[in-house]
Amino acid sequence: MTEPRRIAVLGGRFDPPHLGHLMIAQEAWWRLELDELVFVPVGTPADRPAPQFSGELRAAMVTVAIADHPDWTCSRAEIDRPGPSYTADTLGEIAAENPGAQLWFVMGADRLAGFSSWHDPARILSLARLAVISRGGIDQTALIQTVQEVAPGRVDLLEAPEVDVSSTMVRDRLATGAPVEYLVPDGVARLLANVLGNSSAT
Repeated sequence: MTEPRRIAVLGGRFDPPHLGHLMIAQEAWWRLELDELVFVPVGTPADRPAPQFSGELRAAMVTVAIADHPDWTCSRAEIDRPGPSYTADTLGEIAAENPGAQLWFVMGADRLAGFSSWHDPARILSLARLAVISRGGIDQTALIQTVQEVAPGRVDLLEAPEVDVSSTMVRDRLATGAPVEYLVPDGVARLLANVLGNSSAT
C-alpha cells in the first residue's frame, strides 16, 4: 500500500524572506519527513498590516530563495485570491489538489495561544495537523498546556535553532543602505538590490 504524501504548508508575509524562514522550513522538512513543502506568501492579511513589498515581488523572492530545493514550492494561492487571506481556504485548496495527502500547517509557538480566534480554526484542524515551532525562551510547560487547550491531538511540536533575524530588520537595513547579505539568501539579496535600484520595491 502506498503511503500518503506528506506535505507541509508554511505561510507568512515573507516581506522579505530571510534565513530564519529557511531554517524553520529545513527543520519541518527533516523532522516531519516531508515529500513537499509549500511556501504561501500572504495576499491580503486578515489580522495584520499589509506587507511593504508587493505580492508579486514576495512570490519572486520566495521562488529564488528555495530554488535549490526541488521539492519546495511557492504557491500563489493567497496572492491571486481576492479578499482577505485565510489559512482555512488555502489549506482547503491544497488538500483538494492533493487528495489523500497528510497535511501540516507550520506555525510559530507564539501564535498558538491565539489560534482559536483565527478564521474557521475547526476547519484548519480538520484539514491539517499543526507543526508548531518552539525556540529558545519558550516555556515548554505552558506551551504543552496551550496545545491541550487549543488543538489536542493535532499538534506536532518541533524545536528549531533560533536565528536572530527578522523581515523588519532586513527592511530597516535596506532603508539605511546597510548590507543584507548573510541575512537573506543570495538570490533574494540580488533581487532586492535590482528592484530597489530601480525604485520599484512596492
